[in-house]
Formats: sequence, structure tokens, C-alpha cells
Amino acid sequence: MDISEFHDSFFEEAEELLREMEACLLALDVTAPDTELLNAIFRAAHSIKGGAGAFGFQALQQTTHLLENLLDHARRGELTLRRDIVDLFLDTKDMLNDQMAAYRQGNEPDPEALQRICETLLQLALEEVRDGGQAPAAPAAEMVVVAAPAVSQDALHITFLGVGEADRTLLVGELGQLGDVLASDGDDVRYSVTLATSVAPADIEAVLCFIVEPGQLAIEPVAVSRAEQMLSQDSLAPLENPAPLESPASLKSPAAVQPPVPRSEQPPAQSAAQPAAPAAASPGTPNSESSSIRVPVTKVDQIINLVGELIITQSMLNQVSGQLDGFAHGALVNGLNQLQRNARALQESVMSVRMVPMDYVFSRFPRLVRDLAGKLDKDVVLVTEGKSTELDKSLTERIVDPLTHLVRNSLDHGIESPAVREAAGKPRQGTLSLTARHQGGNILIEVADDGGGLNREKILARARDNGLSVSDAMSDADVWQLIFAPGFSTAEQVSDVSGRGVGMDVVKRNIQGMGGHVEILSQPGQGTTTRIVLPLTLAILDGMSVRVGEETFILPVSVVTESMQPRAEQLYRMAGDDQLLKVREDYLPVVALRDVMDVPGARVRATECIAVIVHGEGRRYALLVDDLIGQQQVVVKNLETNYRKVPGISAATILGDGRVALILDIAELYRLNQSKGERRAPTAPLPPSSREPVEELESS
Repeated sequence: MDISEFHDSFFEEAEELLREMEACLLALDVTAPDTELLNAIFRAAHSIKGGAGAFGFQALQQTTHLLENLLDHARRGELTLRRDIVDLFLDTKDMLNDQMAAYRQGNEPDPEALQRICETLLQLALEEVRDGGQAPAAPAAEMVVVAAPAVSQDALHITFLGVGEADRTLLVGELGQLGDVLASDGDDVRYSVTLATSVAPADIEAVLCFIVEPGQLAIEPVAVSRAEQMLSQDSLAPLENPAPLESPASLKSPAAVQPPVPRSEQPPAQSAAQPAAPAAASPGTPNSESSSIRVPVTKVDQIINLVGELIITQSMLNQVSGQLDGFAHGALVNGLNQLQRNARALQESVMSVRMVPMDYVFSRFPRLVRDLAGKLDKDVVLVTEGKSTELDKSLTERIVDPLTHLVRNSLDHGIESPAVREAAGKPRQGTLSLTARHQGGNILIEVADDGGGLNREKILARARDNGLSVSDAMSDADVWQLIFAPGFSTAEQVSDVSGRGVGMDVVKRNIQGMGGHVEILSQPGQGTTTRIVLPLTLAILDGMSVRVGEETFILPVSVVTESMQPRAEQLYRMAGDDQLLKVREDYLPVVALRDVMDVPGARVRATECIAVIVHGEGRRYALLVDDLIGQQQVVVKNLETNYRKVPGISAATILGDGRVALILDIAELYRLNQSKGERRAPTAPLPPSSREPVEELESS
């Protein structure tokens, strides 16, 4: 039977188990470890080991076997947990990730890395044995120790059954730390080692069981005289005619070695005075799997594409039915209306399949914060909110890198050291918050810290040094945006954490590539909040159709605030050809879409146009169009894949009549408008008395 087809399922389940393992390890209080957390960590390691053994992933099986045994001792209270031990378990989890990645690509894991982690885990077991026997021997039924006549037990004859060459090398190396290896010989079926040691057989067995199962091991005391005889021999050969092992049938017949049998998964019985806590559901149990199925993402994408085509077809039918007489064709019109409702419900249901909770993203950061805060010698607590908020899976995978940059930036530059915080009257422990929530058709993700905040003067000075065009009259929002400039950094020195000026530039470009934007709020001495605004999905969006000349464009509804027809008294001409539109108490820059996109035949007079108030990257402006056609759902098509990158355009869609409409990029449109006219909109409105309203002002 070819089981390679099940590899992907194993890797996906193992990755979930490793994520659960890391979360439980980070949640452990080493001073009072929670039994259920330890049980969950142990079950995760045990499940991965079983799957690795079934698929023949030996390195993965060996590592998880060592980890599983240490975890078993920890949950039984026989291994006292410390922070460095938890760090070692986390490092082992990282190694398991690397091993799975290698197997997934059809390669063997790095043998040197495997040797290092195994030796480190075994060293922990040895320390526990030497420091008081914390790692106990297995029950008598699991270990075979043959009683010997009353002679001094200065030497032990140790036999291993069914052990491969890599494990044998590791075993001999570990035995060498417990005594002097006098002889070793054998093969994969039966391998013998003679060891001169003062360590008790039970303690040796306790260490060796981290590598092999008890059923694969037999220990026999050897008389001193026989040990001395071996020491005098030139060759390290095993004892001749050793006494027969008193062992189970499986030991007497090496060819019949059974698969390793795991120890009981139940911890010792609790005292009657302490009620037992309900057992946590084991990952992968029938109850947890019965309500869900695993479906490849490619299949879901195929369904989404088909639903998109269905919506396009339904839009075409709606356009045709709009020209029919509703009375004469009432049944047809009613049927098309029902089709529209069903298509919308189907689209929403299919899109929900791709939605995953933000916990998928947030769960990666407790480890990062823990490790980096320790490296920077800072005391930081991570707070997450909105982990159940859902986002398209394709976006969750792409948002991880930008969030990682922001978190590292907050830890390195934002949150001060405990001493500095204490001197400023703050708690020694800093707080880093990750929050997510829905807002209309968008999701808002915030990375906030209670650190020192951004330094306006320092940013402006560094911007001038970098040759950027800045002024002291810039608003705070515009100054904060300067940190996203390529190569910009206020760090005094470059470290392996930050300071190279590449992270924030990458953040902004990646967010814009997902159809979103980044905003920054900061207060000196109080902290900084970086807000990321993203669409819920990149497949289908609610759009507003607008017409300019003979062209139709799509505005994402999420960026539209309101629309109006400008009056002459609301329009003001500024220096050069810049214009402002007064909307209540605000003065907004005016951008004519016909000029930015070079559309012929469009209306020229601003008072004859429609002003759509839009917002993007923390800025609002008035976009002049000829007409508003209506609101509709559109299927997003990647323009770069099918054509090329077009400035000011984020994507395209197909209208009901089969024509292609371009989806506008609000933030980039504003920049294009500035560069085309070589002008800059004022960052703050001038007093109304300094402007003169003009009659029938033409847009330009």
C-alpha cells in the first residue's frame, strides 16, 4: 500500500499539533505547572511520534521520542521544570518544524542538527539522574535486569534489540558519560555494550529509555573478573557465551521485536481531596474531527472562481432583464430576482469557507515576544484581542511578515527598558497589544505599545539627512508616514533586530499590495499604535460604479464616505492650480479623475461633476466623476497577472455587459494627481478669509 498520498494530511495535522504545543509551553507557569497543559503537550508529542513512525520519518520519530519521555517525567512531577527547560522544549519544537519541512520537500533532515538536539535532550536526562534521580526508572515490568551472584557490579552487559546505526552511535556516546565503554559489537538486530560504571542499572535504564523502548533493552551485571578479562583483551569484543537473558519472548527472538509500546498516557491518580479536572480533548480524537473535513485550498479556490463567474453571468442577466416589461415578463423577472438572492447567498457561504480566525496569525507572536524581550533584556507582556475575528486565509498568510516587522519594531524601539520605564513613572513591565476587529467591509488590525512614542523632531532631522522634502509645518500624521520611506531608520546603531531601514518600507508595500493601507498614531511618552486596514477578502468586493466620459470605474465602497454635487461657493482656488472643496468645516483637496486617468470627453466644470469623498492612508479628498451608476458586488481579477501594472489601478472586474472595468487605488490616485501637476495639496487648511470662492470654477 502506497501511503505517500497521506503525507500532506500528516504534515498539516502535525503542524497544528506543534502550534498547540508551543502555545501550551508558553502558557506554562514553571512555578506551578498546570497538569492539563502538560498533558496536552505530551499528547501532541506522542501523536507526532506515532505518525512519524508510521511514515518512516526516523529523525522526526527519534526527536519526538526523546521529547515525549521528558514530558512524561514532567507531567508526573518527576522532572522539575525551569525556564531553561521550557526554552529547550521550545527549541526542540522548532527542530521538529525544520525536520517536517525537510521531509515535506523529500529530503532528509540535517543529521548534525539532529545529533545536537538529541544530545541536549539526553544531557538534561543525565543531569536529572545525577542530581538526585529525578528521572525515575521504568516500572519493573518494563525493564529486564538479571540478578547475579553476590559479586561486585563494576561492569554491566547491556543488550539492545532492533536499534539502527544512528541510535547505536548515540547510545554508546551517552553510555560513555555514565562510565567506561569496554566493548561494543553487533548489528541492527542485536547489539551489545559492556560498560564499567558505578551507576545503578535502574538509573542507566532510565536514561537509555529516552532513546529506546524498555522492550528493546536488557541489562546484565558482570563479575569483576570477567570485566578485567575484557580490559586485557586487545579487541573490544563482547563477552563470550554471556549468560542467557531472562526476558520476554520478544527479547529471546530478535526477529520478532514488536513496535514500541508507549507508556500510559494517564498521570498518577489525584488525591481524593482534590477533584480531578476534566480531561482536555485530545487533538485528533473522533469527537473533534466529526464536525469538520479537510479540503485542499486549491479546491476551495476553484469553487470561488466558479461562483465569481456565476455572479458575472447573473449580472448580465439582470442587465438584460432591466430592459424587459415587468408586467409581460413577470415570471421571468421574479425568477431572475430569486436567482440573484441565491447567488448572493451562495457567494457569502463559499467565501466564509476561506475565512479563518485571526488566532491563526496571533498565535505566532507569543513566542516571538518572549524570545525577543529576553534578548533585549526587557519585560514585556503580550495582550491579544479579537482572535476570533475572521479574515480571508490568503490575507492571513500575507499579513504575518508585516506584523512581525511591526512587533519587532515595538519591542526594540517602542518599549523602553525596565529601568527607563521606572524612572519615567511607568510600570517596569511594558505592554504590547495585538487587536483585530471588523469595520464595515474591512478588518482593522492594530499593533500598539505603551512605550516612549515617536520623536517628531528626530524623524524630521533624519528625513532631511536622507534628502526627503519635509517642513516643520507638516502634520503629525504626515511626519509619522516618513518612517515608511525606503532606507529610513532612526536607530543609532544597526543590530540583528532592527536599524537597517528596510522593515517599515516592506510593511507598507505589502499592505498596499493587499489592497489596504497603514496609519500611525503616536503620543510622546505614551506609546505608538500602528493601524492596518485591509479588505476582508481579495476575491469579491462591494463596489460603486462611476462613469467618467465613456469609461466606467469601480470604487471600493469601503473607501467612500459620501457624495455630493459641488456648488461654486464651496470651491476655492489655491496657489497654482490646486483646488479645495469645503465640506462642512473641512477643506478637502480636489482630484479630477478625468485628469489623472487621461479620460477624453469627460465633464470639465466642477459644478457639473459629482464629488465622491474618499479616504485612504489617513487622508481624505474629493474625487470628481461624471456620474454615479450604482452599487454592486464585483469579482476581483488580478490585472498584473492578466495584463500589467497600471498606476492608480488595483485590479479589474467584468461588468454585466461583458466590458472590463478598472478598480481604483485611492491612495495611489492622490499621489498621481500630485506628480502630474507638479503640485502639493496643503497639509493644513488655510483660514477661509485667505481664499476667494469663484463662480463656475473649472476643474483642472
